[in-house]
Amino acid sequence: MLNADALSQLRQLKTDIEATKVVLPGTVKATSGRFGFVALDDGRDLYLPQEQMQRVLPGDRVEVIEQEGEKGKAYAEIDKLLESPLKTFVGQYKVRGKGHFVAPETPGLNHWLFIPPKLRDGAEPGDFIYCRINRHPVKDGKGQAAVIRVLGKPDQPGIERAFTMAQFDLNEEWSEPARKELDQLSEALVSEQAPDRHDRTNDPFVTIDSPSTQDMDDALYAVPNATGWTLSVAIADPTALLAVNGPVEQEARARATAIYFPGEPRPMLHDAISTQLCSLVPDSPRLAVVCDVQVNNDGSLGEFSLQQAIIRSHGKLSYDRVDAVISGRSDDETGALPDAVSGSLDQLHQAAQALRRWRDQHALLSADRPEFRLRLDEHRHIRTIEPAMQNEAHRLVEECMIAANRCAAQALTDHSKQGLYITHSGLRDDRHENIRTLLKTHAPTLADVDPASPDGFKTLMRESEGLTSDVPVKTILSRQLTRAELSFTPAPHQGMGLPAYTTFTSPLRKYSDFHVHRLLRAALWGGPDVSFTENQLAALQQTQFDARRAANSLEQWLKCLYAPQLGDQPMAGVISRSTASGFFVKLDCNGIEGFVSTKDMAGKYSFDPITLTLTGPEQTFMLDQPVTVTFAGVDDARKQIQFSMAAPQQPA
Repeated sequence: MLNADALSQLRQLKTDIEATKVVLPGTVKATSGRFGFVALDDGRDLYLPQEQMQRVLPGDRVEVIEQEGEKGKAYAEIDKLLESPLKTFVGQYKVRGKGHFVAPETPGLNHWLFIPPKLRDGAEPGDFIYCRINRHPVKDGKGQAAVIRVLGKPDQPGIERAFTMAQFDLNEEWSEPARKELDQLSEALVSEQAPDRHDRTNDPFVTIDSPSTQDMDDALYAVPNATGWTLSVAIADPTALLAVNGPVEQEARARATAIYFPGEPRPMLHDAISTQLCSLVPDSPRLAVVCDVQVNNDGSLGEFSLQQAIIRSHGKLSYDRVDAVISGRSDDETGALPDAVSGSLDQLHQAAQALRRWRDQHALLSADRPEFRLRLDEHRHIRTIEPAMQNEAHRLVEECMIAANRCAAQALTDHSKQGLYITHSGLRDDRHENIRTLLKTHAPTLADVDPASPDGFKTLMRESEGLTSDVPVKTILSRQLTRAELSFTPAPHQGMGLPAYTTFTSPLRKYSDFHVHRLLRAALWGGPDVSFTENQLAALQQTQFDARRAANSLEQWLKCLYAPQLGDQPMAGVISRSTASGFFVKLDCNGIEGFVSTKDMAGKYSFDPITLTLTGPEQTFMLDQPVTVTFAGVDDARKQIQFSMAAPQQPA
């Protein structure tokens, strides 16, 4: 037995060790394997072996001690947990022996967590469940979870959507305060505001949308004049009915955007607003903000005005019907259009063509990309995937929306203390040197162009179109773009080639557009100040990003379930993305994207980060390259469809 002096010495030794050890703060980064890394605050990544990774969760803020392992390889040892942002997650209920666990579906959380008997909430083996972290594993690597709710069985219709909603912490229900505010809304409130607004009910505005669309937030009308056209774009005005920062607006801000999940969207605003009181339905008076803008014969924009108005849509028209009218084809839909409407459609088409010519000459156009529509069956799985063709009516609406949004951006710049703009800085900063090398080697006529400047970016995107080169320069550039961002101050939107841009044409679907309406009301018509904080802006942007991820995640899951129907027949596609371990191929027939691993091909392949090509002993693969593949399976853990290169057909 140790005496008092020895115990005191041991305690002092422990204190001395604690005082002298070097701890490094960082954030846990998970991988697809059992190991991970700690992204240290000093900029280094330190290896986190499996036994240490068992003690942490993805995203944890930790303090680690740098240790030296076998062959001198440094690794991190967890010393202290500082913060753990992962509170909830989704997974599947599993039983192993007498133990009950959840197998998480959270990326990077690669070990099962024990669920104590009292925290199972009636879950059964195989159930998909929504859980919270009940005990962090930092002490001994043995974490525990508690079931918040059972999401359903794997074969339950719609379980994929329910699972995705829980995975991204998306709420389906409306709060009680929001419901109370919604109960106070009525058609009478619309009528009460009509006398204080410009009466535009006789103008032959029409909506142009897909036949199934119910949340119609824009209507169009145009008339010719001596120097071009007066284009009028009416945008639904939900801000006129909803209390500033009231319960419904708070809910809309928390949701940030409507999410168009296949088969069943999740709206930003309640149906009472988005598809009824504020939707620009035919033959009903509706509150709107109308942008009247002069479109000159050369497609440039002249003077514009914004006004609070009351309008009446003179027709809900489909893209196909409008395309038939403006192209002179027979109109197969029943009922002839009134002369005022058909005349306006002709003028809208001419104005839109002029707007598009101007953007082609002075800004940047996005190339038309093939789009596909998922048709679901009674199990809410994909029955078929059909091409969704873009026509002249789609381009007409696009040009009118862009013109109105440019006017809104100018109005914010001229009149608002704080704006809300969409900015785009072009190419990623960390890729500029690679791009300069690409241009010097494969596009020498563009080698002197500065990819970091707005003018340089515009030149690159214009001049690389159709460039004769041994690699697809334009596509390589397009794969290295930054994401668009929200900003309080105007800045170039380089992706569109415009000096400033915002959007206010979808206030029923996007909270950023809704907020721009609030800003315009404050600046132009005496509404209350509604300025955002930097934290609110960052949260809104992150929520928008997460919403896109959620929609993409569900769509990819459904495609993985559908993929076995592709069979073993060779399918044509093009290489859409590439990595050091393989490349993705997008099928021509249905837009499904699958991965081809170089591990499955003979020989060793090297990846060129400059040209994004993979080169092997006999073949090189590059972006936009046509290839023929066959379905090879699905990686369920990654929700990734796998393809193999089709064997060359032997001549008959």
